[in-house]
Amino acid sequence: MNLFLWGALPYIAFTFLIVGTLVRFFYFERNWTTKSSEFLEKKQLRIANPLFHFGLLCVIGGHVVGVLVPKAWTAALGINDHMYHEGALYMGAVAGIIFIVGFLLLMKRRFTVPAMKVNTSGLDKWLYLFLTLAIFSGMAGTLLNASGFFDYRVSIGPWFRSLLSFMPDPSLMEGVPFMFKFHMLAWMVVAIIFPFSRLVHCLSVPLNYLTRPFIVYRKRDQK
Repeated sequence: MNLFLWGALPYIAFTFLIVGTLVRFFYFERNWTTKSSEFLEKKQLRIANPLFHFGLLCVIGGHVVGVLVPKAWTAALGINDHMYHEGALYMGAVAGIIFIVGFLLLMKRRFTVPAMKVNTSGLDKWLYLFLTLAIFSGMAGTLLNASGFFDYRVSIGPWFRSLLSFMPDPSLMEGVPFMFKFHMLAWMVVAIIFPFSRLVHCLSVPLNYLTRPFIVYRKRDQK
C-alpha cells in the first residue's frame, strides 16, 4: 500500500493533470471556462475573490519554497532551522487564514445564493469537497506542527523531488504524520479532478490583451 500511495498514485495524479488538461484544451476548448458567475452575484464576490486568490498565491509560494527548495540551499543563505520554521509558521498561518476566509466566503456565496446553488454541478460539489479537505488538512498540519517537531523538508520535500526526477522513494513518507499524508492525498485527488473542472481557467493568461488594438466605442448619432 505504501508503494502505491507514495510511488504510483502521484504519477497517476500527474498523468490525469497533464494529459487530461491537454486533451480538454485541444479537443474541448469550448468548455475551457471558469463558468463565470459574476452576473449572478457580485457583492459577495468583490470581497471573497481577491482574498481567495491572494491567499492562494501566497500559499503556493510557500509550498514551492518548502518543498522544491532543498534544505541545504536555505542553510547556505544563513537561514537555520529555527528561523525557517518561525517564518514558515507565522507567514504560512497568515496566508492560510486569508486563503481560508476567502474560500469560506466563496462557499457561502456558492451554496446560499439560490441562483448560484442551482448552477452548481455534481462535479463542482466533489471538487469543493476535496478542496475543503486539502485546504483544512494543510492548515491543521501547520498548526499541529507549531512546535516544529516534524521537519517536512527532510521527508516530504525530498520525496516530492524524487518524483520529479523519476526516482520515487516512498520510504521517505513512512514517518510522516497522518495529517500531512492526508493533505498529500487530498491534493492528488484535486489534481485528478482538475482537468474536468472549472479550475482549468487558472492556466489561461490573457496575454493577448496587452497587444491587441483598443476597441473604440462611439455614441450613435442622435437624429
